[in-house]
Amino acid sequence: MPPRLTAQDFDQDLLILFDAYVHGGLDRRGFLEKAQRFAKAGVTAAGLLAALSPDFAMGQQVKPEDNRLRTGFEVVPSPHGHGSIRGYWARPASAGTRKLPTVLVVHENRGLNPHIEDVTRRLALEGFMAFAPDALTSKGGYPGDEDKARDAFATLDQPKVRQDFLASAQWLQAHAQSDGQLGVTGFCWGGGMVHWLATQPQAVAMRAGVPFYGNTPAPQEAAKVKAPLLVHLAGLDDRINAPWPAYEAALKAAGVRVETHQYAGTQHGFHNDTTPRYDTAAAKLAWERTTGFLKAHLMPA
Repeated sequence: MPPRLTAQDFDQDLLILFDAYVHGGLDRRGFLEKAQRFAKAGVTAAGLLAALSPDFAMGQQVKPEDNRLRTGFEVVPSPHGHGSIRGYWARPASAGTRKLPTVLVVHENRGLNPHIEDVTRRLALEGFMAFAPDALTSKGGYPGDEDKARDAFATLDQPKVRQDFLASAQWLQAHAQSDGQLGVTGFCWGGGMVHWLATQPQAVAMRAGVPFYGNTPAPQEAAKVKAPLLVHLAGLDDRINAPWPAYEAALKAAGVRVETHQYAGTQHGFHNDTTPRYDTAAAKLAWERTTGFLKAHLMPA
């Protein structure tokens, strides 16, 4: 098996180009045209795109059939959103029907793909009941293809999707097998959703939020936040990092407990172990901090 590619195997300008493609600033044709100048030694622009794209089998840490877990899918009512939203849940099998602290897991801008299902299982192995809704439910669900998922995601009614995730958080917190302690974590678009849910304390009593490289609300929204936040930022991610200091200052001025970690030299998406942007050391440290933070706030001694 050839060695796993890392961000260091690609030109930084190509990685910035790929980030624009992933987040809708550039279509596939535009990416391939601009990436052509990085093609060399028999590697085409299409080959570069394939190399940078997710390989879900490579990143799987917990198999879906792992007998340490109970898993399944649930359809959650969302009367103020799209009517309902489907999601994937996981909890430790050893817990039986015992009430557990819960974590809502929010995906990137491609819907509930196999990587996010894997992250959900990882959290269940840490002792949580975790639930990952699929924002693409109203479009038929995650289509099994990242390009199609991204295209479908761009057509979503975002205010309704926010209500779908709010309904999911409320459902999870009130679940018969929940002890009422709710944390939320999310990645990229999902990190932004964590920040937004934190501004809705009148609707859901979030006890801890862990956004990974997510867009932030306007600074004036910070005064609404009640939950402590653990914020992970990539070192090489100007698009996300530029507005963060103003929002962080507003959070601190409002008395919010916020802990920020920026991982030097890492790319946006450094925690996602299905792509070359994955950074092993930073992802391991961020995950240890995440699970420790969630346990401290949701599993008090």
